[in-house]
Amino acid sequence: MAIEAEDMSSNSIKILAGNSHPELAAIISKRLGIPLSKVGVYQYSNKETSVTIGESIRDEDVYIIQTGTGEQEINDFLMELLIMVHACRTASVRRITAVIPNFPYARQDKKDKSRAPITAKLIANLLETAGCDHVITMDLHASQIQGFFHIPVDNLYAEPSVLNYIETKTDLANAILVSPDAGGAKRVASLADKLDLNFALIHKERQKANEVSRMVLVGDVTGKSCLLIDDMADTCGTLVKATNTLLDHGAKEVIAIVSHGIFSGAARERLQNSKLSRIVCTNTVPVDLDLDILDQIDISPTLAEAIRRLHNGESVSYLFTHAPS
Repeated sequence: MAIEAEDMSSNSIKILAGNSHPELAAIISKRLGIPLSKVGVYQYSNKETSVTIGESIRDEDVYIIQTGTGEQEINDFLMELLIMVHACRTASVRRITAVIPNFPYARQDKKDKSRAPITAKLIANLLETAGCDHVITMDLHASQIQGFFHIPVDNLYAEPSVLNYIETKTDLANAILVSPDAGGAKRVASLADKLDLNFALIHKERQKANEVSRMVLVGDVTGKSCLLIDDMADTCGTLVKATNTLLDHGAKEVIAIVSHGIFSGAARERLQNSKLSRIVCTNTVPVDLDLDILDQIDISPTLAEAIRRLHNGESVSYLFTHAPS
């Protein structure tokens, strides 16, 4: 479904972008037919962030595009977003929507041990306190994060775009879907139903965060082309171990498909030395990996259409099952 530029009124909507993912912001802006507003985001020598909005946004419908990414910069980008929201609020805008394709701190969504913080709830509080009216995000690590907010949250899905990719870029004749952990079983089962494929599950045990100690495969993958589905790939330890587990159990090849390709720490080295046939991710975060096995899915049409529908007061539920062209 193409987006018509005339559907949008540049006199009543403004698109602002932080420094986290300027490429994605530029693509969304182009699809909507609306130029990015002038925003200056700077850091003083003591690392304080300063934001200057270079044009009037009074009584406008403002959308701020900023994703959660970066090994060192993620907290800087979060502060950028909060300051930009606050700057818009004090400039008397009509409504502020934060477009956060990859929600920061989403993995810290529950109190899983004594004295552990629920940082995702803190981020929700910060956004609301700064003056945010609405949040658009994609493939939350845990969907209950929507309940941390007292403002509307639209959690979009990469699934329709992933389905299109699988149907056009992979051989389904001998394929099987695989979840690398129990938490992703529901996501993989949904894809398997739509593709009419079987799926397998890997049970993993962790000794500490970002470190998997043991994996157990549930299902038969002998001679199959395994599509390993997950919501994010960070250090890629799980993907590499899961790949080895599947190949050890007779899999023909392993293709990993993730929503958020964070690729921090030792991810580059692990992927280079891995036995993965292909690693596929969306462009919710910028990916700086020069690998022959890397492929990307563009989700800017979904985000742009969500902005258009929200601005025009239309339902966004269509996007839960369809990928705009």
